[in-house]
Amino acid sequence: MRLAAETLLPVDASLAVALVVLLLVAAAVATVFRLGPDGSAGRAREILTAGLRATVQLAAVSVVIGWAVHHTAALVGFLLLMLAVAARTAGRRITKNRTWWWAALPLAVPVVPTVAGLVGAGLLAVPGIAIVPVSGILIGGALTATVLAGRRALDELAQRNGEVEAGLALGLTERDARLEVARAATSDALLPALDQTRTVGLVTLPGAFVGMLLGGASPLMAGAVQLFVLVALLAVEALAIALTLELAARGRLHRREDHTRQGVT
Repeated sequence: MRLAAETLLPVDASLAVALVVLLLVAAAVATVFRLGPDGSAGRAREILTAGLRATVQLAAVSVVIGWAVHHTAALVGFLLLMLAVAARTAGRRITKNRTWWWAALPLAVPVVPTVAGLVGAGLLAVPGIAIVPVSGILIGGALTATVLAGRRALDELAQRNGEVEAGLALGLTERDARLEVARAATSDALLPALDQTRTVGLVTLPGAFVGMLLGGASPLMAGAVQLFVLVALLAVEALAIALTLELAARGRLHRREDHTRQGVT
């Protein structure tokens, strides 16, 4: 099976050239079509930086994981680092002020109990290699959902502030008025996970499925594991979105410059 994997994607000079070309194409498209939020080439620089960071990080992580999976304390520390980096990334994508750290809540609350439950049920072993990709998939899904939900919620609240004021005038609490305005837009953050689940096997063959096939698992076993991953992602992302919406409605996550106000309860 190792030979099959190497045949599918050989790690050699051709792969390096392909990666460089694809990264330059992505940056060039962002530049030509001015895909940055302000119409500048800033997004192209972000693409190049992201590609370089991914190269360095994956090289380092490959070494660290090979050691950490045999040591429980190191493995737990690595998983917490993944969660912390995800929280920082999500929070800073949503807002630039100090409230960004609230993004840790919709990441940790769904992911930590899910992973702990899988370990407790004996489906994941600690120490062990399987917990790293499973946790990474769940954290990554929660990260995407939190960013999309947070940005949509705060954008909607900023653009439709008059409707929030109207709700307050009708007697709604500030939380309820914000929920009425932001809920519909925020719910769209679940669409990527829904579309991925609906089209699995018809449009795409996800990484977990392909990886297990290359590792020697039967198609039935690979399908069962992939189904579990997709359903777990739906649960994790739904809860992440709900918590992000609640944080925005309560004013915990916001884009105001005034940090003295702690939000409504």
